[in-house]
Amino acid sequence: MQKESECIFGLRAVIEAIKAGKQIDRLLVKQGLQGSLYHELMTEVRTHNIVYQIVPVERIELVTKKNHQGVLAWLSVIEYQYIANLLPMIFEKGEDPLIIALDGVSDVRNFGAIVRTAECLGAHAIIIPEKGSARITADAVKTSAGALHSFPVCREKSIVRSVEFLKDSGLKVFCAAEKSGKIASEVQLTGPSVLILGSEDKGISRELIALSDDQIKIPMTGTIGSLNVSVAAGILLYEMVRQRSV
Repeated sequence: MQKESECIFGLRAVIEAIKAGKQIDRLLVKQGLQGSLYHELMTEVRTHNIVYQIVPVERIELVTKKNHQGVLAWLSVIEYQYIANLLPMIFEKGEDPLIIALDGVSDVRNFGAIVRTAECLGAHAIIIPEKGSARITADAVKTSAGALHSFPVCREKSIVRSVEFLKDSGLKVFCAAEKSGKIASEVQLTGPSVLILGSEDKGISRELIALSDDQIKIPMTGTIGSLNVSVAAGILLYEMVRQRSV
C-alpha cells in the first residue's frame, strides 16, 4: 500500500497541485462529497483528464486519518508522455520506432526492470494503460536504476486504441507468446515495431492479439513452462535489436 508520506490530501491542496501543473498519478474522492470546493476540484479533474475513483471514506483512512476532507492524491514520480506526440519525433530523427506496450503488467519491480532493459537496448518508449498497470513508485524507479527519470513512459486511456494508432502509423505489432506463435529468431523483427507483453497470470488480451502481425515466443527446453515477464522482455528486445544491427 502507498504511504501517507507519498501523497497529498485536502481539497485545496489537491486543487492547487493540479493548477500548478503537477501530474496526478492516482486520486481518491470520498463517496457523497459535495460543496463548492468539491465542484472546483472535479472541474479541474475533468479538464486535465485525471483518473479518479469514488471510494468509501474508510478506503482513504487506510492511508491517513488526518484532515483529508475526503480527497487523497498521489503525485506522479515521473512525467508521463503521449505516444501520439512522441511517435512523429522518432520518425523525424530518421529512426525506426521500437515501442513496448505492457498489457496488465502490475508488478512494480518487473515494470522497473523492463524499463531499465528498454533504455539499455535503445527502445524508444513504453506504453501502459491508465488502469490495471503497475504504479510508478520509488521502488519502480530504483529497480529501473533511474532509467524512469529519462525514459519515455506513455500512460494511455486505452492500450488497444494506442496499438491501433501505432499500426495505422506503419508499425508492425508483435505479441509475446509463451507456447503458441513462431520462434522469435525465425521472424523478421526489423523496421518500425511494437512489442506487446502481457501479465504472467492473464497474458495478452484477445483484442491486442487480434491486432498483432505475428505472435513470437522464446524456445525453452526446461521443465518450468514460463519466464518472468521482465526476463522475457529482455530476451525478445535483444533479438529485435540484434536483427536491426545485422
